[in-house]
Amino acid sequence: MEKPIISFTFDDFPRSALLIGGALLHDRQFSGTYYASFGLMGRKAPTGKIFIREDLNRLVNQKHELACHTFDHFDSWNTEPSEFAASLRRNQSALASLLGGSSFTTFSYPISWPRPETKRRVAARFECARGAGQTFNAGTADLNYLKAFFIEQSRDNIDFIERTIEANARAKGWLIFATHDVCDSPTRFGCTPGLFERILDKSVQSGASILSVETALRTIGGMKKQAVPGSHPGAVAQLTA
Repeated sequence: MEKPIISFTFDDFPRSALLIGGALLHDRQFSGTYYASFGLMGRKAPTGKIFIREDLNRLVNQKHELACHTFDHFDSWNTEPSEFAASLRRNQSALASLLGGSSFTTFSYPISWPRPETKRRVAARFECARGAGQTFNAGTADLNYLKAFFIEQSRDNIDFIERTIEANARAKGWLIFATHDVCDSPTRFGCTPGLFERILDKSVQSGASILSVETALRTIGGMKKQAVPGSHPGAVAQLTA
């Protein structure tokens, strides 16, 4: 790639992720990616109060990406693949009902890594899927399990986060930040607005393009893609020109 990319993503879609984190992105004309489980809508979860119907209009108006996280927030490893796939369908149906036939493009795996059969089913439905890994994507990337860096796992080590941003810039890679709630008293799964803004500042200073996952995927779409035997076509992308 000609320049590095950084994406900011939010799992479960707590309200604060949009009302605070999303506002910080929108104020700079950036877009984030929100992985929603519609079965959690309006509920209180370990990651905070989850989005309500009205938040969907704000998300769309601010041009953020709404992405899939299963309807039931199923554990990606501990759930039978057929049941997991049914939850994907329920989530899509809920989205189409609430937002006039809209559909998901991208996905993130809840809680843990997927079983091989679950990964194959996800690959057949989405353009890409995000996992974890605490690093960035560079060189050859698995579009069906993109690496992500969870902010909360290093929120007491800002130096490590900043070094990762710098390394992503040198590699001209794709760094996908992930978190949950963004508020002054975050759960153990989230971060404060101050930390989020500091990471955003450093990301901009690194020269990276700040893009939603869907937009980033389109940006690298012209790169050469390769298929993995027995996997979804185009499962591997070369992120280096």
